[in-house]
Amino acid sequence: MADTETLFETPLADLHRALGGRMVAFAGYAMPVQYPAGIMAEHLHVRSAAGLFDVSHMGQAELLGEGAAAALERVTPADIQALKPGRQRYGLLMTPEGGIFDDFMVANLGDRLLLVVNASRKHDDFALIESVLPTGVQLRRLPDRALLALQGPGAAPAMAPIAPALTALSFMGIAQAEIAGIPVIASRSGYTGEDGWEISAPAGEAEALAKHLLGLPGVQPAGLGARDSLRLEAGLCLYGTDIDESTSPVEAALTWSIGKRRRMAWDFPGAGRVRDELANGTARLRVGLRPEGRQPARGETMIHVPGGDTIGSITSGGFGPSLGGPMAMGYVARPHAADGTPIELIVRGKPIPARVTPMPFVPHRYAR
Repeated sequence: MADTETLFETPLADLHRALGGRMVAFAGYAMPVQYPAGIMAEHLHVRSAAGLFDVSHMGQAELLGEGAAAALERVTPADIQALKPGRQRYGLLMTPEGGIFDDFMVANLGDRLLLVVNASRKHDDFALIESVLPTGVQLRRLPDRALLALQGPGAAPAMAPIAPALTALSFMGIAQAEIAGIPVIASRSGYTGEDGWEISAPAGEAEALAKHLLGLPGVQPAGLGARDSLRLEAGLCLYGTDIDESTSPVEAALTWSIGKRRRMAWDFPGAGRVRDELANGTARLRVGLRPEGRQPARGETMIHVPGGDTIGSITSGGFGPSLGGPMAMGYVARPHAADGTPIELIVRGKPIPARVTPMPFVPHRYAR
C-alpha cells in the first residue's frame, strides 16, 4: 500500500478515519476499503438496508453553452441531444480506433450538462472533451464538489422524510434539492444494482451531509471493498479492469449505450470498428461465469475449454456474499460465449469447472 501522505484526500477523509475506515491507495486517493464491520457485512447491509459510499474521487464537470450536447457527441456514441432535462444517461468516450477511452454519466440539468467520469481517467477525459469543443461551449471542472452514494432498499424510506423531491424521481432521474439545508444535485442511480442516489454537494458541506445521512434509520458507511463486490454481482464493468482502450463496446456487451440515431449516422470516433463488429461479430465477448464449489477465481485467471486450450481470461472475479458463491466476468472466444457453455478456470494450476452464465448475478432493483 502506498503511503497515504502522498495521496489526495476527499473532503470526507477525516470522517472515514473517525469511523474506523481502513484507508488504501485507489486512483491516486486515500480511500476507505472497509470499516470495522468488514466488507461482507457492509455488502449485505447494502442489499438489506442502506450503505453510504464516498465517491468524491470521481471527476465532476459541467458542459455549458449552446450546442453543448452536439459537441459532446463528437467523442461519444451516446445520443446526448435526445437527453431530456431532468434525465441522466450512461455513455462511453471512444478512441478513433474503436476502443473505450472511459465510461461516464451525463445528466441534463436544463441549462447545462453535468458529467461524472472515473477518478483514474478524469484529467484525460476532460482534456479529450475540451479538444473537440467549438467556440461558445465550455467545460468547467468542479473540484470543489463532493459525491456521495446512498444505496440499498432502505435508501428511499430513509430519504423520503427529508427530500421528497428526490424520492419522486425514477431511475436515472436527476434533480436539485436540499438535504438538511445543504444544496445538492442528486440522481437516482448508483453502481450496486440497488435503488439509491448519487449526491453531488459542495465540498465544504460534504462532511455535514454525510453525518446527516449516516444518522438516518438503517444507513451505515460502506467502503470500496463492498462497492466492488456489489457492482460485480450486478454485472457492471469497472474501467481499467473489464473495459479499456483495447476493448470495443461490442466485445464488452455495451452496444445498448449507443443511440439509435448514432447507429444511423455512424459519426462518432471508432464507428468503423463498431459497425463492422455489429455486422460480422467479434473474436471475443464479455460473459458472466459461475465456478462450481466455493473457490473464487480472480482477475487474470485463464479460461480453458474443459481439458483443452485457453479461450480467454477473467477480468473481475470474487465471492458474491448475496449470491452465496463465487462469480466472475471475463472475455472468451465467441464460439464459447453462449449461456450454459462448460469451461474450466485455472486457479493455482488446478482446473475449476465453471459455466458461462447470464448477468447480472443478482437481479437489479432500480426504481423504474
